[in-house]
Amino acid sequence: MKSPVHRCRDVERQASNLQLDPCVPPPRLNDRDDTSAMWFVRDACGIVCAVITWFLVFYAEFVVLFVMLLPSKNLTYSILNGVVFNGLAFLALASHFRAMCTDPGAVPKGNATKEFIESLQLKPGQVVYKCPKCCSIKPDRAHHCSVCKRCIRKMDHHCPWVNNCVGESNQKYFVLFTMYIALISLHCLMMVVFHFLYCFEDDWTKCSSFSPPATVILLILLCFEGLLFLIFTSVMFGTQVHSICTDETGIERLKGENATWEKLSCWEAMKAAFGGPLSLSWLNPFAELSCKRTPSEQVPPAPPGDIIEEDVIEIPFER
Repeated sequence: MKSPVHRCRDVERQASNLQLDPCVPPPRLNDRDDTSAMWFVRDACGIVCAVITWFLVFYAEFVVLFVMLLPSKNLTYSILNGVVFNGLAFLALASHFRAMCTDPGAVPKGNATKEFIESLQLKPGQVVYKCPKCCSIKPDRAHHCSVCKRCIRKMDHHCPWVNNCVGESNQKYFVLFTMYIALISLHCLMMVVFHFLYCFEDDWTKCSSFSPPATVILLILLCFEGLLFLIFTSVMFGTQVHSICTDETGIERLKGENATWEKLSCWEAMKAAFGGPLSLSWLNPFAELSCKRTPSEQVPPAPPGDIIEEDVIEIPFER
């Protein structure tokens, strides 16, 4: 009887109803070209969602500055809230850019060759799986993304709002993005409430540089946007932290895969996801992940060779 993990592997390997492209080795790139290339998924829906995300942040920026802060008579209030909001908005957009343009942990494409399997130095009796879609040997906990068209290590899900998969190498930036968006959404809602109270007590024509109807419409739209994204990003932030602490990705939980790996404690998993011991770099989207993979976790470059045909390869015992 097959284990749940094997059944999940079978689901990913069964593609009889799909017309798969023949597996061919990818073009060889030198190390400089491979590391300097920026990761970007060419998906129309994802690009539109990413543009909408930036547009909504800039809309909030416009309303906060030109409707609420600049017309305010309290200079201290305007400066303090302007610095806080713009700082959080900058960190949110920087986190979004890093989540979108960071390789989430893609497995080298077309490495399912006999030479590559031999270079792994596996023990007799071990079984490895080939992805029939991207012709890669799938490491443990890797899943194929139909949008990115790659197998992603520790793939949690594909998020169209960042036009990328959330995986081993960019989960930190996605968590920071959801956190900072939730914070600026909460900040916007608080400022909208204070501004409404201030305008009710004062003359509406003096509390904004826009006409009263335009001011009300802009504030209501901002309030709706802030409430919607506060709820959405707070839920996403919570689910991501839960996934990290339980050392179980969203797709693993969805498929009900049994844990065949040694689970990390919550604190160790947090340090692995955010790149080291607790520090201010956890909150910095510009800080690189400093945690290194162990030699057994690293994916060596694929030696040249022909793609094998089998989807399940068992290392034979020596005779």
